[in-house]
Amino acid sequence: MRWLGLYARSRQMPASAGVVVLVALAVCALNQDGPGPVDLGMAVLVLTVNVAAASVGLGGRDVVLERTAAIRWVPRRAAHVLLIGAFAGAVLLAVQATGAKLAPTEVVLRDSAGLAGLAGLGAVLCGAQLAWTLPTGWLAIALLVPAPQGRVGEVIDWMIFPPGTAASSGTAWTLLATGTVAYALAGPRR
Repeated sequence: MRWLGLYARSRQMPASAGVVVLVALAVCALNQDGPGPVDLGMAVLVLTVNVAAASVGLGGRDVVLERTAAIRWVPRRAAHVLLIGAFAGAVLLAVQATGAKLAPTEVVLRDSAGLAGLAGLGAVLCGAQLAWTLPTGWLAIALLVPAPQGRVGEVIDWMIFPPGTAASSGTAWTLLATGTVAYALAGPRR
């Protein structure tokens, strides 16, 4: 298990986990008044910040060295993207267990999965240091730009739709699959 500790440190996972915990503590502090109405926008913002903080570790300090290493990178990369989504969602669900009601569990799972996939795509397209740009950019579009009605709107604003919306769920799970496979096979951009 020594390699796991080295991998975690090389990917800045302790620092990323610290940021995610600080965000969780801030959300708990802001919701001390007890459970209020569901705040889906806050939930999506928290998930995006968590995924953005964790996505910095999608690449090491020397991308060329990682491409020449004699280990199997594909399963490690796929697991890394999946763990980012799982950790971001688990922390938000833990915050909700303290009494804050931000989003239904289905929305947390859907959004954390889709945002993790976007982070994987961001690492492939922009590099690990800029992997946060795709999840953050899509969040900005979803919250600030009015989407058209119908299926197109459900696809564009997938992260802020209520649970049970087929197009939103399909978009999120497609983003997770695409981002995970692309990152696992290609790795971060140089």
